[in-house]
Amino acid sequence: MTTTAALDVPIDTDAISSAIQTDGITAAKQAFSREWVEQLREDVEAAFTEARSREGGAVGRGPNRYYVEIHPEALRGFVDLVDHPWVRAVCETVLGPDYQIVEVGFDIPFAGAVNQPWHRDFPSPRETLEDRRLTSLAFNVTCVDTAEDMGPFEVAPGTHWDTGEDFEHGMFPPKSAYSRYEELAVRKYPQMGDISARSALTVHRGTQNHSEKSRPVLVLGIDAPGAGNDEKHDLAVTKAFWEALPERVRAHLSCPVVDELTPITQKHTIEGLVMGEA
Repeated sequence: MTTTAALDVPIDTDAISSAIQTDGITAAKQAFSREWVEQLREDVEAAFTEARSREGGAVGRGPNRYYVEIHPEALRGFVDLVDHPWVRAVCETVLGPDYQIVEVGFDIPFAGAVNQPWHRDFPSPRETLEDRRLTSLAFNVTCVDTAEDMGPFEVAPGTHWDTGEDFEHGMFPPKSAYSRYEELAVRKYPQMGDISARSALTVHRGTQNHSEKSRPVLVLGIDAPGAGNDEKHDLAVTKAFWEALPERVRAHLSCPVVDELTPITQKHTIEGLVMGEA
């Protein structure tokens, strides 16, 4: 584990709550040092090389775009990330004090990645549809400075409240609705050290990467108690890693503690993303 690389950022829980409720996304600029992000990219690239060396290690999310789920200890900065005061504040504000870490992974669009179809990451749960209560968050940390030609992430603010009743598999809006999302769309250009948090229900897409560069992004998935997304993931930690974790982190990590880690075979396939936008 590294010494902390967290930088001080403003924490306004009212503003966090308002942004998530209204737009479905919020962010903090320069929450981490560039040196910490450079180390993060090293770990992500090493994990991607390992994942691509075996069957099922990486899953396609469209042409030249991959997703890989990893175990927490693949990241030297795992504790720095999950114990960052802003991350904790967002989780507690939106999901309550007993939130759980359920996913650690990364998405990499390479040169030639195309526009994804507009989508959300899973169907809207009953708690959101009936009670307007969000039960999960996805944090993103860019490993590079994002430029216009690198296929920036695009989000349609406010769409986390869409019922999705006409979405294919509850996730993909019909193409007849695309004009609305394109009118709402905001492109994000995060720089090294920035972090965002969003509802995975907020309709979004990765855009075409016109550059010759990759754009790796770390993904941290957090659930409210009982949300159930942990069933889609295979996080585990070794006993030595678990014992070295701060108690404040262990309280939010309910994954198996094992003698030896088993490489993760990806199972969170989103079939509608495999081909990219038609």
